[in-house]
Amino acid sequence: MKTYTHWQNLPAEARGASVAMGNFDGLHLGHQAVIDLARGPAPLGLITFEPHPREVFAPHLPPFRLMNAESRANRLAKLGVDRLYELPFGPDLAGLPPEAFARQVLAEGLGVTQVIVGSDFRFGRERAGDAVSLAAFGRDLGFAVRIAELVGLEGSHISSTAIRQALAEGNPRHAAAMLGHWHRIEGEVLHGEKRGRELGYPTANMSLEGLHLPRFGVYAVLVDVLTGPDHGRYMGAASLGVRPMFGGEMPNIETFLFDFKGDLYGQHLSVALVDYLRPELRFDGLPALIAQMDADCARARDLLAAL
Repeated sequence: MKTYTHWQNLPAEARGASVAMGNFDGLHLGHQAVIDLARGPAPLGLITFEPHPREVFAPHLPPFRLMNAESRANRLAKLGVDRLYELPFGPDLAGLPPEAFARQVLAEGLGVTQVIVGSDFRFGRERAGDAVSLAAFGRDLGFAVRIAELVGLEGSHISSTAIRQALAEGNPRHAAAMLGHWHRIEGEVLHGEKRGRELGYPTANMSLEGLHLPRFGVYAVLVDVLTGPDHGRYMGAASLGVRPMFGGEMPNIETFLFDFKGDLYGQHLSVALVDYLRPELRFDGLPALIAQMDADCARARDLLAAL
């Protein structure tokens, strides 16, 4: 997959794609339905915006994203997208009226042949454009527009909001049913305080900055090591939260990989939340904590072995 971070002066080989367009936070089943409609003889492209428009318009709100840009790109590559147009969202792009966006970005800039959007898609200055107006612009500017209907599950529409709620309740399997894949946290392994190593449970520590926070606690996880000599998939257990035993304040995720020997610092991991095991707890000393960690890992192994 080739990624482009602008829409002006693109080479000829970057133009002419059939594209899905939207924010695609989480890349859930509804998003995948939009992408599937864009598949055809033309190269499959996806237009999204970075940072997410909500981060620009409402920076004071708590972190809400289900995916960072790295995680989204990795998932799109697995879905077979050929070209990712990750357009820089700021005052210039946000200030374009709907017709100017359709003309300057889609027709003249990217030279799209077809655009697929969800029925609730909005675009242009003050979100004045919608899917119907985009179709009208497309007829004038020479690209086709198809509107995808919302996808439902068990009588309700699938949405990023519903997935955030499931994760906040500690229900990653329900989130996965709406996503069509496990909810994953991806990023670089950072140096921590190395307490886990001292306890016999060395962990890979990763930041949660900018992401929606699932329910704090311990999870059974599947881990893909994406880079480095230990590339591959592992089972594990992860603690997500603020580490109340040690007075932590900044949430992070610390993952213990079963049957793993190696150095993961600086490598990139993808940690899939499979089952919520228990909430964060404060223990009466390290022996009690270690005993609980033993129990957590044994339970996680059983749950993951049954997948």
